[in-house]
Amino acid sequence: MKQVASPSKKEFISLSPEDTVQLGKKIGHLLKPGSIVAIRGRLGSGKTVLARGIAQSLGITEMVTSPSYTIISEYEGTIPLYHMDAYRLSGDQDFRLTGAEELLYGRGVSVVEWPERINLPPSDVTVEIEIMEDGKRRILYNDLT
Repeated sequence: MKQVASPSKKEFISLSPEDTVQLGKKIGHLLKPGSIVAIRGRLGSGKTVLARGIAQSLGITEMVTSPSYTIISEYEGTIPLYHMDAYRLSGDQDFRLTGAEELLYGRGVSVVEWPERINLPPSDVTVEIEIMEDGKRRILYNDLT
């Protein structure tokens, strides 16, 4: 795992899913109720793996899985986690109909995969995951510190 600082974004090279979980934990420890994390990346890039690390940092022991077909998965921990997936949504109206807007800025942390599919309010942390040719993941994110 390698981390390089830049003025606006930090770069993290993940060598494994375990590295990605560790970054998720680091990000998760900085979140508070009402925080929003937007995660962008191709299918299979590791968005849910990162969300799993965030969940672990919030004391969630349940296995976090992709919410692609359920759209929103809720997990209870020291702070609730609302794991949302906008991939199957056709826009803002669909997002509103799921009730997801009511969860944003609420008592939990909202992690949104595929935020580019909806008009998501400003997020506290924005993450972009790229699959590199060698299978490693290049993760760009803004840090809250």
